[in-house]
Amino acid sequence: MGLSIGIVGLPNVGKSTLFNALSGAQVLAANYPFATKDPNVGIVPVPDARLAKLAKLSASKKIIPAALEFVDIAGLVRGASKGEGLGNQFLANIREVDAIAHVLRCFKDGDVVHVEAGGVDPERDKDVVDTELALKDLETLEKKRDRRVKESKAAGKAGEEAKADVLVYDKLKVALDAGKPARSVKLTDEELPRARELFLLTAKPVLYVANVDEEQLGKIGENGENAKADPMVAKVAAIAEREGAKFVAICSKVEAEIQQLPEGERADYLGSLGLSEPGLHKLVRKGFDLLGLQAYFTTGPEETRAWVIKRGFKAPQAAGVIHTDFERGFIKAETIQWNVLLDLGGEVAAKQKGALRVEGKEYVVQDGDVMHFMFNV
Repeated sequence: MGLSIGIVGLPNVGKSTLFNALSGAQVLAANYPFATKDPNVGIVPVPDARLAKLAKLSASKKIIPAALEFVDIAGLVRGASKGEGLGNQFLANIREVDAIAHVLRCFKDGDVVHVEAGGVDPERDKDVVDTELALKDLETLEKKRDRRVKESKAAGKAGEEAKADVLVYDKLKVALDAGKPARSVKLTDEELPRARELFLLTAKPVLYVANVDEEQLGKIGENGENAKADPMVAKVAAIAEREGAKFVAICSKVEAEIQQLPEGERADYLGSLGLSEPGLHKLVRKGFDLLGLQAYFTTGPEETRAWVIKRGFKAPQAAGVIHTDFERGFIKAETIQWNVLLDLGGEVAAKQKGALRVEGKEYVVQDGDVMHFMFNV
Protein backbone atom coordinates (compact mmCIF):
# COMPACT_ATOMS: atom_id res chain seq x y z
CA MET A 1 0.00 0.00 0.00
CA GLY A 2 3.03 2.26 -0.12
CA LEU A 3 2.85 3.31 3.55
CA SER A 4 6.07 4.52 5.14
CA ILE A 5 7.59 5.14 8.57
CA GLY A 6 10.23 7.83 9.03
CA ILE A 7 13.06 7.14 11.47
CA VAL A 8 13.70 10.44 13.29
CA GLY A 9 15.64 11.75 16.25
CA LEU A 10 18.63 13.89 17.17
CA PRO A 11 22.00 13.21 15.51
CA ASN A 12 24.07 10.34 16.95
CA VAL A 13 21.19 8.47 18.59
CA GLY A 14 21.65 5.42 16.33
CA LYS A 15 19.09 6.08 13.58
CA SER A 16 21.26 5.10 10.64
CA THR A 17 22.67 2.05 12.45
CA LEU A 18 19.08 0.97 13.07
CA PHE A 19 18.14 1.63 9.46
CA ASN A 20 21.14 -0.37 8.21
CA ALA A 21 20.00 -3.33 10.27
CA LEU A 22 16.40 -2.95 9.10
CA SER A 23 17.10 -2.79 5.41
CA GLY A 24 20.44 -4.55 5.12
CA ALA A 25 21.68 -1.40 3.36
CA GLN A 26 24.98 0.20 4.32
CA VAL A 27 23.81 3.76 4.88
CA LEU A 28 26.52 6.07 6.17
CA ALA A 29 26.47 5.98 9.98
CA ALA A 30 29.05 8.59 10.94
CA ASN A 31 29.79 10.14 14.32
CA TYR A 32 28.73 13.66 13.39
CA PRO A 33 25.49 15.49 12.50
CA PHE A 34 24.17 15.39 8.93
CA ALA A 35 25.96 12.17 7.95
CA THR A 36 22.75 11.40 6.06
CA LYS A 37 21.67 14.46 4.13
CA ASP A 38 19.13 12.75 1.91
CA PRO A 39 16.43 10.39 3.08
CA ASN A 40 17.27 6.75 2.52
CA VAL A 41 14.47 4.32 1.86
CA GLY A 42 14.37 0.63 2.71
CA ILE A 43 11.62 -1.88 1.99
CA VAL A 44 11.48 -4.22 4.99
CA PRO A 45 9.56 -7.52 5.14
CA VAL A 46 7.08 -7.94 8.01
CA PRO A 47 7.99 -11.11 9.97
CA ASP A 48 5.02 -13.48 10.00
CA ALA A 49 5.37 -17.12 11.03
CA ARG A 50 1.95 -17.93 9.54
CA LEU A 51 3.28 -17.66 6.00
CA ALA A 52 5.74 -20.56 6.27
CA LYS A 53 3.03 -22.82 7.73
CA LEU A 54 0.59 -22.02 4.94
CA ALA A 55 3.32 -22.43 2.33
CA LYS A 56 4.16 -25.88 3.68
CA LEU A 57 0.48 -26.85 3.55
CA SER A 58 0.17 -25.69 -0.06
CA ALA A 59 3.64 -26.82 -1.13
CA SER A 60 4.18 -23.29 -2.43
CA LYS A 61 7.20 -22.54 -4.60
CA LYS A 62 7.71 -19.13 -3.00
CA ILE A 63 6.61 -16.94 -0.09
CA ILE A 64 5.91 -13.22 -0.45
CA PRO A 65 5.58 -11.44 2.91
CA ALA A 66 3.98 -8.09 3.63
CA ALA A 67 6.43 -5.20 3.62
CA LEU A 68 6.85 -1.74 5.12
CA GLU A 69 8.82 1.22 3.85
CA PHE A 70 11.24 2.79 6.32
CA VAL A 71 12.84 6.16 5.63
CA ASP A 72 16.08 7.15 7.37
CA ILE A 73 15.81 10.90 7.96
CA ALA A 74 18.88 12.89 8.99
CA GLY A 75 19.02 14.14 12.56
CA LEU A 76 17.06 17.17 13.67
CA VAL A 77 18.76 19.85 15.78
CA ARG A 78 17.58 22.85 17.77
CA GLY A 79 16.42 25.52 15.35
CA ALA A 80 15.44 23.07 12.60
CA SER A 81 12.05 24.79 12.30
CA LYS A 82 13.96 27.97 11.36
CA GLY A 83 16.20 26.18 8.90
CA GLU A 84 19.11 25.31 11.19
CA GLY A 85 21.11 22.26 10.09
CA LEU A 86 19.24 21.91 6.80
CA GLY A 87 16.11 21.78 8.95
CA ASN A 88 13.62 22.73 6.25
CA GLN A 89 14.72 19.82 4.08
CA PHE A 90 14.53 17.36 6.96
CA LEU A 91 11.12 18.59 8.08
CA ALA A 92 9.85 18.25 4.52
CA ASN A 93 11.04 14.62 4.52
CA ILE A 94 9.10 13.96 7.73
CA ARG A 95 6.00 15.51 6.18
CA GLU A 96 6.05 12.86 3.45
CA VAL A 97 5.92 9.79 5.71
CA ASP A 98 2.80 8.28 7.27
CA ALA A 99 4.17 7.62 10.77
CA ILE A 100 7.26 8.26 12.86
CA ALA A 101 9.66 5.93 14.67
CA HIS A 102 11.26 8.33 17.15
CA VAL A 103 14.65 6.95 18.21
CA LEU A 104 15.71 8.04 21.70
CA ARG A 105 19.24 7.39 22.85
CA CYS A 106 19.40 5.53 26.16
CA PHE A 107 22.95 4.17 25.90
CA LYS A 108 26.11 5.85 27.20
CA ASP A 109 29.20 5.80 25.00
CA GLY A 110 32.04 8.29 25.40
CA ASP A 111 33.13 7.66 21.81
CA VAL A 112 29.80 8.81 20.39
CA VAL A 113 29.32 12.55 20.85
CA HIS A 114 25.93 13.74 22.10
CA VAL A 115 24.84 16.96 20.38
CA GLU A 116 22.93 18.17 23.46
CA ALA A 117 24.79 19.38 26.55
CA GLY A 118 24.12 17.48 29.76
CA GLY A 119 24.69 13.91 28.61
CA VAL A 120 22.14 11.23 27.80
CA ASP A 121 18.53 12.15 28.55
CA PRO A 122 15.84 10.66 26.27
CA GLU A 123 13.09 12.89 27.67
CA ARG A 124 15.03 16.07 26.94
CA ASP A 125 15.92 14.81 23.46
CA LYS A 126 12.27 14.04 22.76
CA ASP A 127 11.30 17.55 23.84
CA VAL A 128 13.87 19.09 21.47
CA VAL A 129 12.48 17.22 18.47
CA ASP A 130 8.86 17.74 19.49
CA THR A 131 9.43 21.47 19.91
CA GLU A 132 10.87 21.82 16.42
CA LEU A 133 8.00 19.85 14.88
CA ALA A 134 5.43 21.86 16.83
CA LEU A 135 6.99 25.20 15.83
CA LYS A 136 6.84 24.17 12.19
CA ASP A 137 3.22 23.07 12.62
CA LEU A 138 2.31 26.42 14.19
CA GLU A 139 3.87 28.21 11.24
CA THR A 140 1.88 26.04 8.82
CA LEU A 141 -1.31 26.46 10.83
CA GLU A 142 -1.10 30.22 11.16
CA LYS A 143 -0.53 30.74 7.44
CA LYS A 144 -3.50 28.56 6.52
CA ARG A 145 -5.67 30.07 9.26
CA ASP A 146 -5.04 33.66 8.09
CA ARG A 147 -6.11 32.70 4.59
CA ARG A 148 -9.24 30.88 5.74
CA VAL A 149 -10.28 33.74 8.05
CA LYS A 150 -10.33 36.05 5.02
CA GLU A 151 -12.27 33.45 3.01
CA SER A 152 -14.79 32.98 5.83
CA LYS A 153 -16.24 36.41 5.00
CA ALA A 154 -17.52 35.12 1.67
CA ALA A 155 -21.24 34.46 1.29
CA GLY A 156 -22.81 31.03 1.04
CA LYS A 157 -21.22 27.58 1.31
CA ALA A 158 -17.65 28.76 0.65
CA GLY A 159 -17.77 31.07 3.66
CA GLU A 160 -19.35 28.43 5.89
CA GLU A 161 -16.68 25.87 4.95
CA ALA A 162 -13.93 28.36 5.75
CA LYS A 163 -15.50 29.12 9.15
CA ALA A 164 -15.65 25.40 9.94
CA ASP A 165 -11.97 25.06 9.02
CA VAL A 166 -11.00 27.94 11.29
CA LEU A 167 -12.78 26.32 14.25
CA VAL A 168 -10.72 23.15 13.75
CA TYR A 169 -7.50 25.11 13.30
CA ASP A 170 -8.16 26.94 16.57
CA LYS A 171 -8.58 23.64 18.41
CA LEU A 172 -5.23 22.46 17.06
CA LYS A 173 -3.51 25.76 17.85
CA VAL A 174 -4.55 25.59 21.51
CA ALA A 175 -2.84 22.19 21.81
CA LEU A 176 0.31 23.24 19.94
CA ASP A 177 0.63 26.42 22.01
CA ALA A 178 0.42 24.25 25.14
CA GLY A 179 3.24 22.03 23.88
CA LYS A 180 0.94 19.14 22.95
CA PRO A 181 1.05 17.36 19.57
CA ALA A 182 -1.80 17.71 17.09
CA ARG A 183 -2.50 13.98 17.41
CA SER A 184 -3.59 14.56 21.04
CA VAL A 185 -6.59 16.66 19.94
CA LYS A 186 -9.92 14.82 19.92
CA LEU A 187 -11.69 15.58 16.64
CA THR A 188 -15.06 14.50 15.28
CA ASP A 189 -15.47 12.54 12.05
CA GLU A 190 -16.46 15.80 10.37
CA GLU A 191 -13.42 17.67 11.73
CA LEU A 192 -10.78 15.04 10.91
CA PRO A 193 -10.64 15.67 7.13
CA ARG A 194 -10.21 19.40 7.77
CA ALA A 195 -7.24 18.70 10.06
CA ARG A 196 -5.67 16.21 7.63
CA GLU A 197 -5.51 18.87 4.93
CA LEU A 198 -2.87 20.67 7.01
CA PHE A 199 -0.44 17.70 6.90
CA LEU A 200 0.82 18.58 10.37
CA LEU A 201 4.00 16.86 11.51
CA THR A 202 2.78 16.29 15.07
CA ALA A 203 -0.43 14.69 13.82
CA LYS A 204 1.48 11.60 12.69
CA PRO A 205 1.31 8.49 14.89
CA VAL A 206 4.52 7.78 16.79
CA LEU A 207 6.38 4.67 17.92
CA TYR A 208 9.14 5.37 20.44
CA VAL A 209 12.35 3.37 20.05
CA ALA A 210 14.64 3.20 23.09
CA ASN A 211 18.12 2.56 21.71
CA VAL A 212 20.03 0.69 24.42
CA ASP A 213 23.33 -1.11 24.84
CA GLU A 214 23.72 -4.84 25.41
CA GLU A 215 23.91 -4.53 29.21
CA GLN A 216 20.69 -2.50 29.35
CA LEU A 217 18.96 -5.02 27.10
CA GLY A 218 19.81 -7.77 29.57
CA LYS A 219 18.27 -5.78 32.44
CA ILE A 220 14.97 -4.80 30.86
CA GLY A 221 14.08 -8.12 29.24
CA GLU A 222 13.40 -9.07 25.65
CA ASN A 223 10.04 -7.31 25.48
CA GLY A 224 10.91 -4.41 27.76
CA GLU A 225 8.80 -5.99 30.51
CA ASN A 226 11.32 -4.77 33.12
CA ALA A 227 11.68 -1.27 31.67
CA LYS A 228 11.87 0.25 35.16
CA ALA A 229 15.11 -1.66 35.79
CA ASP A 230 16.94 0.95 33.72
CA PRO A 231 16.31 4.66 34.44
CA MET A 232 16.72 5.76 30.80
CA VAL A 233 14.40 3.09 29.36
CA ALA A 234 11.95 3.82 32.18
CA LYS A 235 11.73 7.41 30.89
CA VAL A 236 10.85 6.21 27.39
CA ALA A 237 8.28 3.75 28.72
CA ALA A 238 6.70 6.56 30.77
CA ILE A 239 6.56 8.86 27.72
CA ALA A 240 4.80 6.17 25.69
CA GLU A 241 2.34 5.40 28.48
CA ARG A 242 1.56 9.09 28.98
CA GLU A 243 0.79 9.54 25.28
CA GLY A 244 -0.98 6.23 24.75
CA ALA A 245 1.78 5.31 22.30
CA LYS A 246 3.83 2.16 21.77
CA PHE A 247 7.51 1.74 22.53
CA VAL A 248 10.14 -0.87 21.80
CA ALA A 249 13.66 -1.22 23.23
CA ILE A 250 16.35 -2.19 20.73
CA CYS A 251 20.11 -2.43 20.76
CA SER A 252 20.97 -1.13 17.29
CA LYS A 253 24.53 -2.37 17.61
CA VAL A 254 23.38 -5.93 18.33
CA GLU A 255 20.84 -5.79 15.51
CA ALA A 256 23.56 -4.67 13.08
CA GLU A 257 25.78 -7.56 14.23
CA ILE A 258 22.95 -10.05 13.66
CA GLN A 259 22.66 -8.87 10.06
CA GLN A 260 26.36 -9.57 9.49
CA LEU A 261 26.01 -13.23 10.55
CA PRO A 262 25.10 -16.10 8.20
CA GLU A 263 21.45 -17.16 8.62
CA GLY A 264 22.46 -20.45 10.22
CA GLU A 265 24.36 -18.75 13.05
CA ARG A 266 21.79 -16.12 14.01
CA ALA A 267 19.61 -18.31 16.26
CA ASP A 268 22.60 -19.34 18.41
CA TYR A 269 23.75 -15.75 18.73
CA LEU A 270 20.27 -14.60 19.72
CA GLY A 271 20.07 -17.42 22.27
CA SER A 272 23.37 -16.33 23.81
CA LEU A 273 21.79 -12.92 24.42
CA GLY A 274 18.60 -14.39 25.84
CA LEU A 275 16.57 -13.34 22.78
CA SER A 276 14.07 -15.46 20.87
CA GLU A 277 14.09 -13.19 17.80
CA PRO A 278 15.75 -9.99 16.57
CA GLY A 279 14.38 -6.84 18.16
CA LEU A 280 13.82 -5.50 14.66
CA HIS A 281 11.03 -8.04 14.19
CA LYS A 282 9.16 -6.42 17.07
CA LEU A 283 9.84 -2.95 15.67
CA VAL A 284 8.48 -3.84 12.23
CA ARG A 285 5.39 -5.56 13.64
CA LYS A 286 4.67 -2.60 15.92
CA GLY A 287 5.15 -0.25 12.99
CA PHE A 288 2.68 -2.31 10.96
CA ASP A 289 0.15 -2.05 13.78
CA LEU A 290 0.86 1.67 14.26
CA LEU A 291 -0.24 2.31 10.68
CA GLY A 292 -3.51 0.44 11.26
CA LEU A 293 -2.52 -2.36 8.89
CA GLN A 294 -3.25 -6.05 8.77
CA ALA A 295 -2.71 -8.89 6.32
CA TYR A 296 -4.83 -11.48 4.59
CA PHE A 297 -3.37 -14.40 2.65
CA THR A 298 -3.64 -16.19 -0.66
CA THR A 299 -1.99 -19.59 -0.89
CA GLY A 300 -1.43 -22.21 -3.55
CA PRO A 301 1.26 -24.24 -5.33
CA GLU A 302 2.85 -21.18 -6.96
CA GLU A 303 3.02 -18.88 -3.95
CA THR A 304 1.80 -18.03 -0.48
CA ARG A 305 1.41 -14.29 -0.13
CA ALA A 306 0.46 -11.70 2.47
CA TRP A 307 -1.63 -8.80 1.15
CA VAL A 308 -1.53 -5.56 3.15
CA ILE A 309 -4.81 -3.76 3.87
CA LYS A 310 -6.10 -1.18 6.33
CA ARG A 311 -8.07 -2.54 9.28
CA GLY A 312 -11.76 -2.26 8.48
CA PHE A 313 -11.44 -2.93 4.74
CA LYS A 314 -14.41 -4.77 3.27
CA ALA A 315 -13.97 -7.70 0.89
CA PRO A 316 -14.12 -5.69 -2.37
CA GLN A 317 -11.51 -3.21 -1.10
CA ALA A 318 -9.26 -6.07 -0.05
CA ALA A 319 -9.69 -7.66 -3.47
CA GLY A 320 -8.71 -4.36 -5.09
CA VAL A 321 -5.26 -4.60 -3.48
CA ILE A 322 -4.57 -7.56 -5.78
CA HIS A 323 -6.03 -5.85 -8.87
CA THR A 324 -8.51 -3.04 -9.46
CA ASP A 325 -10.57 -5.39 -11.66
CA PHE A 326 -11.12 -7.64 -8.62
CA GLU A 327 -12.78 -4.77 -6.78
CA ARG A 328 -14.69 -3.43 -9.77
CA GLY A 329 -16.20 -6.79 -10.67
CA PHE A 330 -16.38 -8.31 -7.17
CA ILE A 331 -19.01 -11.05 -6.80
CA LYS A 332 -18.05 -12.92 -3.62
CA ALA A 333 -15.14 -14.25 -1.62
CA GLU A 334 -14.36 -17.65 -0.16
CA THR A 335 -12.59 -17.23 3.16
CA ILE A 336 -11.30 -19.15 6.14
CA GLN A 337 -8.98 -18.24 9.01
CA TRP A 338 -5.42 -19.46 8.44
CA ASN A 339 -5.26 -21.62 11.60
CA VAL A 340 -8.58 -23.33 10.80
CA LEU A 341 -7.29 -24.16 7.32
CA LEU A 342 -4.15 -25.66 8.85
CA ASP A 343 -6.10 -27.67 11.43
CA LEU A 344 -8.36 -29.14 8.72
CA GLY A 345 -5.43 -29.99 6.46
CA GLY A 346 -6.29 -27.94 3.40
CA GLU A 347 -8.98 -26.42 1.19
CA VAL A 348 -10.57 -29.68 0.09
CA ALA A 349 -11.18 -30.82 3.67
CA ALA A 350 -12.37 -27.33 4.62
CA LYS A 351 -15.01 -27.42 1.85
CA GLN A 352 -16.11 -30.91 2.83
CA LYS A 353 -16.64 -29.82 6.43
CA GLY A 354 -18.36 -26.57 5.46
CA ALA A 355 -15.64 -24.45 7.05
CA LEU A 356 -14.92 -22.44 3.90
CA ARG A 357 -17.32 -19.50 4.12
CA VAL A 358 -18.77 -17.50 1.25
CA GLU A 359 -18.81 -13.78 2.04
CA GLY A 360 -20.29 -10.83 0.16
CA LYS A 361 -19.55 -7.14 -0.33
CA GLU A 362 -20.19 -6.14 3.28
CA TYR A 363 -17.78 -8.62 4.84
CA VAL A 364 -15.04 -6.91 6.89
CA VAL A 365 -11.82 -8.80 6.25
CA GLN A 366 -10.05 -10.11 9.35
CA ASP A 367 -6.33 -10.36 9.96
CA GLY A 368 -5.22 -13.86 8.99
CA ASP A 369 -8.07 -14.60 6.58
CA VAL A 370 -7.13 -16.87 3.67
CA MET A 371 -9.14 -15.63 0.72
CA HIS A 372 -10.14 -16.50 -2.82
CA PHE A 373 -12.09 -13.89 -4.82
CA MET A 374 -14.64 -14.38 -7.56
CA PHE A 375 -15.21 -11.44 -9.90
CA ASN A 376 -16.53 -10.56 -13.32
CA VAL A 377 -15.65 -7.52 -15.44
